[in-house]
Amino acid sequence: MITCPWCGTNYLAFQSNCDKCGGPMALPSAAGTSAAGTSEPGTSSASGADGLPTPPPPPRPFADSYAWRLIWSDGWGVVGFIFALLGAIFSVLGLALTLGIVTAFVGLPFLVLGLVFLFGGGALLSARYQEARRTVGVLRMGDSTVGQIARVEENLAVRVNNQHPWIITYQFRVQNLPYEGRVTTLNAPGANLQPGKAASVLYLPQAPQYNSLYPHP
Repeated sequence: MITCPWCGTNYLAFQSNCDKCGGPMALPSAAGTSAAGTSEPGTSSASGADGLPTPPPPPRPFADSYAWRLIWSDGWGVVGFIFALLGAIFSVLGLALTLGIVTAFVGLPFLVLGLVFLFGGGALLSARYQEARRTVGVLRMGDSTVGQIARVEENLAVRVNNQHPWIITYQFRVQNLPYEGRVTTLNAPGANLQPGKAASVLYLPQAPQYNSLYPHP
């Protein structure tokens, strides 16, 4: 049995990417281990000496489309999509009503409101998408270090697929400088993602403010 490290989906046979979330799946540990029990060149073990998952060396096989999977688990990204969708509907309806001379006074408010929602929601969605793409870049090319889970909070203000997103805040150090990062997930954090627990963190060496947990929850 092979389990996707990103969403927990189980598979009977190995495949390079998860069908459910699109995340890359590492080869079974036996494929990268010799008979003597040591890792072969170019592979990494499933976990390090401290029990944390060990990221394979970069570049890691993350597709750009994985950014959308991150968007749908991000509360603000979903809000931006909903506002943009409502804005498009209101704009089309408002434009149709405005073109009818008799109903122009009704259509204009719909049109203005629709455009505000469309551009506001579109701007928010675009910003969250760019953030998701940066996260994919971190997961693909980031260096690895060990950090610590600082806070775990359920965002009760947003509901996605009848679930409240979880915000996991973690801290780590690079060249003795402290950094803090956050990830959002729809999966309830397990025992390994509770405050005070050690965590594997990936970060961009040239810009450690761009970082993510590994594996992304």
